[in-house]
This record gives sequence, structure tokens and C-alpha cells, in this order.
Amino acid sequence: MRVYLQTLGCKLNESELESWARDFIARGDELVDDPRRAETIVLNTCTVTSQAARKSRNLARHLARTNADAQIVLTGCYATLSSEQASRLPNVALVVPNADKEELVRLAGERLHAMDFQLVANGCRVPEAVSGELDFPPRTEIRKSGLCTRAFVKIQDGCNMACTYCIIPLARGRARSRPQSEIVDEIRVLVDAGYQEVILTGVQISDYRLGERETERNRLRGLCDLIGDILQNTALPRLRLTSIAPWDLDAELLDLFSDARVCRHLHLSLQSGSSTVLRRMRRPYSAEQFADAVAMARAKIPDVAITTDVIVGFPGEAEVEFRESVEFVERMNFARIHVFSYSPREGTLAAQLPLHVADEIKDARHKIMQRVADASLRRFAETFVGQTLNVLYEEQTPSPDRGGMGWGVWSGYTDNYIRVVTRSRENLGNRIVPTRIVEAVEDGARGELDVSISNF
Repeated sequence: MRVYLQTLGCKLNESELESWARDFIARGDELVDDPRRAETIVLNTCTVTSQAARKSRNLARHLARTNADAQIVLTGCYATLSSEQASRLPNVALVVPNADKEELVRLAGERLHAMDFQLVANGCRVPEAVSGELDFPPRTEIRKSGLCTRAFVKIQDGCNMACTYCIIPLARGRARSRPQSEIVDEIRVLVDAGYQEVILTGVQISDYRLGERETERNRLRGLCDLIGDILQNTALPRLRLTSIAPWDLDAELLDLFSDARVCRHLHLSLQSGSSTVLRRMRRPYSAEQFADAVAMARAKIPDVAITTDVIVGFPGEAEVEFRESVEFVERMNFARIHVFSYSPREGTLAAQLPLHVADEIKDARHKIMQRVADASLRRFAETFVGQTLNVLYEEQTPSPDRGGMGWGVWSGYTDNYIRVVTRSRENLGNRIVPTRIVEAVEDGARGELDVSISNF
């Protein structure tokens, strides 16, 4: 089949898409970058907010209009929680719930190739009692498709928490972990294929456990043991972590960052800088406890990038609480902040709370918090002006100047998550190159290469 892949939402969705891409290629299918050329379109949907669910529906309709002859496979959180609605969207031939995601490539190959348009959603099956290890098919072969730079590897799925605003526990089920040996084997294959960086992903990777026994020791040691295994038994140049719970930071985990291969980057979801709002969200920490976790990380990891998520306009958020949140976020000096306006999500406790904030107030608060986020990003990048950092270059765009003499503009990331752009007439793709930071720019920094690499 000729297959086009598209996703919405989180890095976990991206990791699943990359995994399917490798499996489709291993099956002998062809990946295409234009939906108009596809026979099969796979869309990994999102439903974390009502707006995300609407975007998922609209994108599915757009893809159907773009290619009326293609069969569409819908999966992901929207397709899981709204399977009947999803199955009625134009050209949808297959709906695969999250519980069956690991079988998606096989299902698409068997059912669609045989023109079997059977709906396989099975009535929105949510694995309430699932725990222990995930059944992931092994990755035994990877064929290069484009430039191999960074790969997402899913180590964990699901969530056992009960945050009032979040639908993820219902959409993805209870927390369960992937076998450690399988993760390490997949990373070895990725390294052999040329990848320079692996990003460990999950709903909350610090919830990674050793085996089926969900003891406190397993919960806290699982991720540390996995990272140690990866560092000891693979030649991976860079390992990046995502979605660490602030309450799971401890000295053992932070000590692992002394290995230069572990990227100096921690994503700790704050959600609000007001402790009273955090209590209504059912987040298990106060703003002060979050600040203590950040201080501990910065003491252990010099120049670490702390990135976060912040919600504005949560039900009942008074002006004084919003100001508390703004002042706290300013004080934290985050490297990057994802700002969200609260959106009611049917099926969550927050949707039933009183005192919902008016849309025009949420919009105004979003703009204020986004200005804080932009200033914080720039301040972090400015800290490194004049320093030389290693950058993994990923993308190139033609340079409009230099007289068309083969110059290109390359972009990539430092280990502490600063996006750097530079010019070079050499091919920097998938190379980790020392780069001097010369100025902060809108979304990161501009860098200059050593003259031995390129006459910038």
C-alpha cells in the first residue's frame, strides 16, 4: 500500500506514528508525503480538549476531501472515546482504539488490503484493569526514510492519576510499561540506522515500572534502571527524557544527568502557579513544592532546560490566582512554556465545576501568559550567548543570500533544548556540531560554526 501518516497532539502520538512508519516500511509498504498519492491514510487523533477533538474531526474531513479515493484509518484518543462518531466520518474504513494500537499496521494490512471495511473499534474498549507490561511487537528492521536524527521511543502508556481537567486516563487506560529489554533492543536498532538522539516518551515516563509489581520501589527505580541500561548497553549519542512528574524527581534520577549523553532537559508540567488552582486541578503538589523540585534539578544539572505546560482560565480562577500564576512563572525562568487556555472536556470533573471563566477573559489571560513565555524563552537563550554548545542539526532550507553558492540555513537543537539556526555550505544533517551562540532570536538562537567546519 501507499500510506500517508498524520498526527495531532502529544509527543506520545508522534512516537506511535514513527513506530508505525517503521513497521509499514518493514512490511514492504511505501510511505508518501502527500495524502493525494496515498491509498491508505492513517490519522492519530487527539481529544485532550474539546478543541482538539474538533481539530481531529476537521482534519479527517480535510483528508477525505483531499483524496476521495483513499481509505482512512482513525486511531488515537478521539477515535477511542468517540468511536461511533469517528466511524461515520467520510472515507473512514477502520477505527482502531488505543487498546489495539500496537496491532494497527497488521490490521490495516490485512483488512484494508483485502478491501474489508469492517469497523474494529469494538465499542470504545477502555482497558480499566490493564497493568504491568505492554505487548509491543519487536522492531527488527528499520529502513531509512529521509534524514535520521531524532527518534521517539514509547516506554509507557496510560495514567493512574485523577486530575480534574484530564481525559487521558479514560482514553489511554491505566498505566502500564513496556519491557525494558525490548526498549533497549529497539534503541540499538535505531542507533544502527543512524539516529543520533532518542526521546523516551509516554504519558508520564517517571511512572515507568520494572515488571508487573507496581510497588513504590519499582515506580521510583524503574526509569533509573532503564536509563542506566540504555547508557551501558547502547552506543546512543544522545538520550532525552520527557514528561517527568515533579514529585518523582529525586537524587538518583538527577545523578544520571552527569553522563554527557543524557540531555540537560527536563519537562515538568506545572499547569498553574497558584496553589489553590492546583488543588482544584487535583495536582499532588503546591507551587512551593514545584519550585523546590526545580531548584533541586538546577543544583544537580548545570544549565539544565526546564520546560513546562501552563493552563489559564481554569474554572474558578480568580484574578488574584491568575496573577499568582503569572508571577510564579516569571520567577521560574523556564526555558520553554506551552500555554493553553482551559477548554471544558466532557467526561472530566472540571467540566462540571462552577464559575467557568468567560472566553474573552481566557483569551486576555492567554496573551499575558504567552508574553511571559516568549520573554522566558529569550532570556534562557541569551544566557548562552558567547558559549559554544553542541547542536544536532536536523533540517535545511535554501539560503536566499550568498549568491546561490550552495549555502543553506540549518536548524537543530542543543542538548538543553535551544533551537539554533546557522548557515553552512556543508551538509550538517544528522551531525552534532560545536556551535557558538551569537544572539537570541524569536524561537531560540543564531549560531556560528567553527571556521574549520564552514567559512561562515
